[in-house]
This record gives sequence, structure tokens and C-alpha cells, in this order.
Amino acid sequence: MAVIDTTFRDAIHIAIDEEMERNPDVFLIGEDIGRYEGTFKVTKGFWPKYGEKRVVDTPIVEPGFTGIAIGAAMVGLRPIVEMMTMSFSILALDQIINHAAKVHYMTGGQAKVPLVVRGPGGAAKQLSAQHSHSMEGWYAHVPGLKVVAPATVADAYGMLKTAIWDDNPVIFTENPGLYTLKGSIPDDKDFSVPFGKAQVLREGSDVSLIGYSRMTQLNLIAAETLATEGISAEVVDVRSLLPLDTETIYSSVRKTHRAVVVYEDWRSGGFGAEIAARIGEDCFDDLDAPIGRVGGLNVPMPYARVLELEVIPDVDSVVSAVKKLA
Repeated sequence: MAVIDTTFRDAIHIAIDEEMERNPDVFLIGEDIGRYEGTFKVTKGFWPKYGEKRVVDTPIVEPGFTGIAIGAAMVGLRPIVEMMTMSFSILALDQIINHAAKVHYMTGGQAKVPLVVRGPGGAAKQLSAQHSHSMEGWYAHVPGLKVVAPATVADAYGMLKTAIWDDNPVIFTENPGLYTLKGSIPDDKDFSVPFGKAQVLREGSDVSLIGYSRMTQLNLIAAETLATEGISAEVVDVRSLLPLDTETIYSSVRKTHRAVVVYEDWRSGGFGAEIAARIGEDCFDDLDAPIGRVGGLNVPMPYARVLELEVIPDVDSVVSAVKKLA
């Protein structure tokens, strides 16, 4: 199959463009996504191509435009809501959690909400405390939602297509540190990546490094570092938080007998803690050491770059956590 070399950001752009061309019910709504073309330029060129009825610029009112999108989804459209940052989705928690996630259940299956809420989630560079939240763990706590956090260019493309086609509300989080990541996507407009299926990106025998989003890329670098010291690390990319593929995770842990879970979210109560708990419950007899966890420090994100780098997990923190298990 032919492939197209591109970036993580442009893979998202291409997926949206192809699905808007395919289906006139797909439309975009959010702040500064039209003339300004989005803060991270994901929607570049869409406003002149599709017009203001399908690329809807909104005021700064997340509860309002998220509520409009939910209503539109309930009557058959397929809205894609862009959050300027997923931190701002906090303002729309009532709409997302009390309505989008529950309408199908509370109407006895009569109403569907084919909605995608997407945008940058996690730390960028010096965006400070109110713009750097990792929201995926909050949403993965909610029945009725699907939550995905791709780590590769191909997954950004294929999982976003799956999200747009899905009849359920999907939270699609994009770490801003991945937007310039280079890779390739299949030259196939029907390509998709299923939810609920983790993947092993690097085989190993001594320890399983388990993560999602940008932390998967961090784990791949850490695995190379560990290899120079004679430690063989297997890298498992969770990529779908809800639904969660525990069998791929368990299979890796049962093979290596050691696990380190890496996540950018605050270490206390982040989604990595859920993964670690499930490994502890279901793979206890397979473990030769306690489960390691590497997460963000439990402080508001600093603005000063030197402090910001201390808060976010890095390669050294992953390597150190692995060595503690040896």
C-alpha cells in the first residue's frame, strides 16, 4: 500500500478534510477555527473551502458551542468540536458528562450522540497552569464516552476517522508535543484504526513500558537508552483508554514480569494509576517486582521552563524507574 509522509498535525487535518468531503453531515465548531485557522493550524484552509456553515467560528463560550454540537448530533449531524486546549473543556463538563455521555442511555437507545471533542491535551511549552491539563483520565472515568490518545502519525489519522464514524461521543486528545512528529499514513481514505486495541511498538523481554500519547514516544527513547545498558524493554502503546485493551497489556507483563506505567497526567489519580491497579489485580502472580509508575508531579504546571521540565516525565525518570525494579 502506498503511504503519504506527513506530520501528526497534518494527519489530523487530512482525516478531517477527507471526512468532510465524504459526508456533508460532518462539520466543525469551535473558537478561532475559521479565519484564524485554529491555534495549532489544524483547520488551515477549511473555512474558505467549506464555508461558515460547516466551519463555525464561535465566541469564547465552551458550554455554549459544546451544547449546540450535542444537539446537532442528536438530530443526525456529526460535529467535531475543537477545544483550543482540552483544559478549556473543563467549562463544558456538564454538557459532555451529563448530556453527551448519558443521552443514549437515558433515552433507552432512541437518541445517539455522534460527537467528537478534540484538541491539544497536556503540556506544550510554557503555557502554564491553566492551559496544560491532561484531561484524558477525567473523561476515561465516565461511562458513555470513548476516550483515545494516539501516539503515532498513523494512529492520529486512523483513530480520528474511527471517531468521526462512531455513533458515540468520543474524546480525542492530541498532545501538543506530538504535532510536529513525522511519520506516514496509508494512501487510503477508508483506513481506520479500531478503538479498544493496544499495540506493542517494540518487543522486549525484561520490562514492559506502558503508556499512551506522547509518553509512548518517550518510552521508545527510554527503551533505546536501556538497551545500551543491557536491559530489554518492551513498549506497549495503550492508545485507547476507554475502551481499554487489558489483554495486550497483560500479555506483555506476563512475558517480561515487570511493568512501568508512564503518563503525563498528575501521578496521583491519573489514568496510569488505573492501569497499574488492573495489572496488580490480574497479573500479581506474574510479577517479579512491584509495578512502577512515572507521572507528572502533583503541582500546578509552572510557567518557568526550567521548572516545567522538572514537572513533566522525561527519559531519565523512566530509566530510573526501570532500574529500581531490577
